[in-house]
Amino acid sequence: MTHEFETIALHAGQEPDPQTGAVVPPIHQVSTFKQDGVGGLRSGFEYSRSANPTRTALEECLAAIEGGTRGLAFASGLAAEDTLLRAVCKPGDHIIIPNDAYGGTFRLIAQVLTTWGVEYTPVPLSEPDAVRAAMRPTTTVVWVETPTNPLLSIADISALAAIAHGSGALLVVDNTFASPYLQQPLSLGADVVVHSTTKYLGGHSDVVGGALVSSDPELGERLAYHQNAMGAVAGPFDSWLVLRGIKTLAVRMDRHGENAAAVVDLLTSHSQVRQVHYPGLPDHPGHDVAAKQMRGYGGMVSFQVAGGEQAAVEMVNRTEIFTLAESLGGVESLIEHPGRMTHASASGSPLEVPADLVRLSVGLEHSHDLVADLQNALG
Repeated sequence: MTHEFETIALHAGQEPDPQTGAVVPPIHQVSTFKQDGVGGLRSGFEYSRSANPTRTALEECLAAIEGGTRGLAFASGLAAEDTLLRAVCKPGDHIIIPNDAYGGTFRLIAQVLTTWGVEYTPVPLSEPDAVRAAMRPTTTVVWVETPTNPLLSIADISALAAIAHGSGALLVVDNTFASPYLQQPLSLGADVVVHSTTKYLGGHSDVVGGALVSSDPELGERLAYHQNAMGAVAGPFDSWLVLRGIKTLAVRMDRHGENAAAVVDLLTSHSQVRQVHYPGLPDHPGHDVAAKQMRGYGGMVSFQVAGGEQAAVEMVNRTEIFTLAESLGGVESLIEHPGRMTHASASGSPLEVPADLVRLSVGLEHSHDLVADLQNALG
C-alpha cells in the first residue's frame, strides 16, 4: 500500500519495540554489542560507529521520506558532504557548484578539497546553458542547492540531471532549505540528496547532524563504506532527536510557509527594503520552476535593505522576536547578516554575498507578531 508523506514520516523505521511495545524507538546509548560466539551478531550490530539501532531507524526514515534506497546519518551536514565528495571524487576531478553556494560548502571545496587536487567552478545553476558550458571531461559532480543559501535562487533539477548524466557526472542536491516535504530531488533525477538535519528535519535548534540519501543501491553501499571508514556518524541521542523532529516536519513546513508569505507581503511594500528574494513571488526569476518542482516555497526569506551594509547591520540588531543567530529551520524565528556571519568565508570570492543582505528563517510564532517585529526594526 502506498502512503502519503505524513504517514511515512511518522512510521518509517519506527516500528514499536518488539520486546516492550514502546511506540518510540529507544535511544541505544551504547558503543558495543554482545556477540553470540565469534561472528555471531545479534540483529547485525557489533559496534556503534558501524551501525546503531537508533541511527538505523533514522536512516531508514530518511530514505523513505526522500524516496531513496539508502539513507545515512552523520555528525553534521558538512561531515555528510565531506564523506560524499571523498567517496565519489579523486585528485584531478572537477566539481560544479552554485555561484551563491552555502559558505560552509564553499569553504570545504575551495579550502579543503582543492588541497587534495579537486578543482571547482562556480556557475549560476539557474542557467542550464551555463552549466553545460562549464562541464569538463573530469567533472564528476554537479552540486546543486535549490533554493540556494542565502539568495534563494532556483535550479531546475530535472534539466541539470540530464546535463550531468549526459557527461557521466552525478547530480547532488542539497535539499536542506526545501526539506523532503516540499521537494523530492531523487524523483526529479538527482543521484544523492544532502541535508543538514540540524535545520528543518531536526526543527528545534537542539541538534547538529547531517544526512545523505541515495537513489542507487550500489552508490549507497559505497557511501555507507566511507561513512564507516571515515567515522563522522550521528550519535544515538542526536539520531533520536532528528527522528522525533521528522514526525512533525509536514505540519511545521506548512506553518513556516504561511508565516513566510505574511512576512514577504510586508517586505515587498516597505520603503526601507530594496529587494526581496523569495521563490513564491511571481517576479522571482525561478518562480515557475519552483512552482513545478516544489510543494510550497518554504520558510526562508532574504532581502536587501535600503541604505547599504550599515543599515542592514543596524536592522538585524533591532529585532526582538527574530533572534540574531546563525542556523535556520527551527521553530523560532532567526535573523542574520550573511556577509558578516554565515557567509563570511566567501568574502572576497566570486561567491561573496551582497553587503546589504539580510536572511530570515521564519519560525512558528504568530505571523502578526513577526510582521510587527520587522516593521519596528525597519523603522
